[in-house]
Amino acid sequence: MSKVWFVTGSSRGFGREFVASALGRGDKVAATARDVTALADLAAAHGDAILPLTLDVTDREAVFAAVTAAHEHFGRLDVVVNNAGYGQFGAIEELTEPQLRAQLETNLFGAMWVTQAALPILRGQGSGHIVQISSIGGVAAFGLLGAYHASKWALEGFSEALAGEVAGLGIKVTIVEPGGFSTDWGGASAAHTAPNSAYDAVREARARLFGGAIIGDPAAAGPALLRIVDAENPPLRVFFGAQPLEMIAPIYAERLRTWNDWAGLSVAAQGEAVVR
Repeated sequence: MSKVWFVTGSSRGFGREFVASALGRGDKVAATARDVTALADLAAAHGDAILPLTLDVTDREAVFAAVTAAHEHFGRLDVVVNNAGYGQFGAIEELTEPQLRAQLETNLFGAMWVTQAALPILRGQGSGHIVQISSIGGVAAFGLLGAYHASKWALEGFSEALAGEVAGLGIKVTIVEPGGFSTDWGGASAAHTAPNSAYDAVREARARLFGGAIIGDPAAAGPALLRIVDAENPPLRVFFGAQPLEMIAPIYAERLRTWNDWAGLSVAAQGEAVVR
């Protein structure tokens, strides 16, 4: 049985690959983007199976209207993919208030608005799958990406809470955490602070850290997501790419060591415990 998708950030990168893969196997897609002209070739190839919708996910009212339009057009929604987002580069001290707010408005609030708009529909159906496109940056943090990490860690936090809330309602939640891929996340889509020379050494260290990174092919991400949304028991979290697990394993091991090393203080900080 074919599925109906609602995908944000569909004009390029992962979003476009998700849309193309879904359409390629006969599914229907409401594909949103700030500029839907980039979807003209997909519309020409797939006709009524795709519904291009102009959308800025930071506009809550527009998000609810777009989700409603997609539901009315196709009659149901099966897969909701929050993919719209970008990377804000810069040290914490360098960030301006507008830069930080813009990062959170898109990466966090945009996903929240789409999720809230879709939930009543999915609850009414008693089925559906919400896919949140996060990042390795949603489970680990690296210098000069603090604003981006803030948005993705928050996305992961509310999505994990959401998974517990809707588990009994027939709704599934998956957080996808890609590593490095040849999208324009670090290129045309990125935003940058005005650099402070005090952080030049951090920039050099970051360049060395990611200089030999393995870069994945976004075209392979589309078929991978199809496998996830077709799974009877999809994962709450899944990495895209081989590199994230290699990077995360020692980071988590170090966290456990630190917590254990300071376990005595942790107990002492509890004071005289009481049972309530």
